[in-house]
Amino acid sequence: MSFEEDDRVVLNDEHSEFDGETGTVIQTMESMFGDVTYTVSFEDGEEAGVPEDDLEAADDADEDEDDE
Repeated sequence: MSFEEDDRVVLNDEHSEFDGETGTVIQTMESMFGDVTYTVSFEDGEEAGVPEDDLEAADDADEDEDDE
């Protein structure tokens, strides 16, 4: 599944300080080999060069829970 800018995503990367957090895709980059990586913005910073395999679409219910 590919993502577009402004998509809400969850990062799954145990080596990242943002592992398990929900953020927003702010940039997509395609390498000369056709691989796409993403820059994701979180409340406390951003993570660049994130491969698609480390992202999943955020559930809208997660966003509603944060507002309560």
